[in-house]
Amino acid sequence: MFATRFAPSPTGYLHRGHAFSALTAYSAALAAGGRFVLRIEDIDATRCRPQFEAAIYEDLAWLGLSRETPVRRQSEHRADYQAALDRLKAEGLLYRCFRTRREVAEAIASAPHGAMEVFRGAPLAPDEEAQRLAAGEPYAWRLSLAAAERRLGGFEGLFFVEEGEGIVPARPQLGGDVVLARKDVGVAYHLAVVVDDALQGMTHVIRGQDLFEATHVQRLLQALLGLPAPVYRHHRLLTGPDGKRFAKRDRAETLRSLREQGMSASDLRKELGFG
Repeated sequence: MFATRFAPSPTGYLHRGHAFSALTAYSAALAAGGRFVLRIEDIDATRCRPQFEAAIYEDLAWLGLSRETPVRRQSEHRADYQAALDRLKAEGLLYRCFRTRREVAEAIASAPHGAMEVFRGAPLAPDEEAQRLAAGEPYAWRLSLAAAERRLGGFEGLFFVEEGEGIVPARPQLGGDVVLARKDVGVAYHLAVVVDDALQGMTHVIRGQDLFEATHVQRLLQALLGLPAPVYRHHRLLTGPDGKRFAKRDRAETLRSLREQGMSASDLRKELGFG
């Protein structure tokens, strides 16, 4: 059965762009006689807030979007993500990276022109790693593209299906050796989302064009973990009069603010093309 989802992070109030994305996914599910799922992606405890999560439910109800219950909240399912992370570790696909974000940026900037546009690292020598662990230095778990490529025998046969476009070759090289876990936020977005999509039976992932490049990395993780690959659709991004896409920091465009200004849900739906 067709199944898709709307998966916001409760780090601010929803805006017009979120409404467009939610309505796009909801309308697709409705047209296919399928499932529409709301997922709360709240694994980053440093940024997520209960009031923003409560507002998500309020905003979707205002828009007239029904959903399945119970709602999956990522913060309640960390064991699922840890199991996937442990599997990747056991297969030698991850390594500890002790570089700070600044050091990673400097490494990319200091590489010969065009040699490294994204970070590619390698495990430390066992003795050095043991010393740094003993000293209590923080680290992140990074996915080794080199190890992943060896495991799959290359990336040439890796692809995903983009609705309306057909088969798209996956290029996980675009993301480099991405972080999959960090002490301050736990398991990272890329890993959590592919685990969730598989466990929730998502057949279609409908989201903004800004996440197109993330699909390449996520398709790689699906292949490494033996998870099914949904069909993807990356819709256009809404922009304001200034040409910039809507952001949570733009309080004047939040759905709460629009309601307070007297806009009805029907008016907004019509404005977004869902009248």
